[in-house]
Amino acid sequence: MGQISNHKLQITNISRYRLVLPYIGLPIIVAALLFVRLTRTEPFNLLLYELIIVFGYAAAILDLKTKRIPNSIVLAMFAAWVFTMTPMLFVDTGAAVALLKDSALGLAIGGGLFLLVYMISRKGLGGGDVKFMAVTGLYLGFGGILPVMFCGTVLAAITGLALIMLKKIGRKDAMPLAPFLYMGILITVFLS
Repeated sequence: MGQISNHKLQITNISRYRLVLPYIGLPIIVAALLFVRLTRTEPFNLLLYELIIVFGYAAAILDLKTKRIPNSIVLAMFAAWVFTMTPMLFVDTGAAVALLKDSALGLAIGGGLFLLVYMISRKGLGGGDVKFMAVTGLYLGFGGILPVMFCGTVLAAITGLALIMLKKIGRKDAMPLAPFLYMGILITVFLS
């Protein structure tokens, strides 16, 4: 009887680690960003990069687990951006206005292109992906949102084709897009 209880305890501990394991990578990614970018990036932009990495990671994990990006994540992303931008308006108004214009263009491009694909594909793309890319455009602006969309969709297409060829998924099966968009965010942030 004692061996059975011990075995159940070990399985329970393994299950806990499976729940926590995806979230361990986030501090490592943020620390790497700080190390790589600290000398080359303005502190304000570094903060925006860190926030998009944290929120993008959460969206990717949730999309993998539930195949949707909750509105609460998108709203939290937007609120964090507003709370980050507000002090900037008082510290350096000229730079903040220029950044706001770039962010608005990023929002329009990211949200607009994904909304167009959403409408054309008859919901082949999720509404959460549209909102996620719109708010990501706020963080990365015009110069950052296009590489994210390109890298993310190319990685998703290659992975999807490989999974179809390996007969792991069918042509009509849904595949979460946020993890690939997150890879695009990482590539853009680290290489820009």
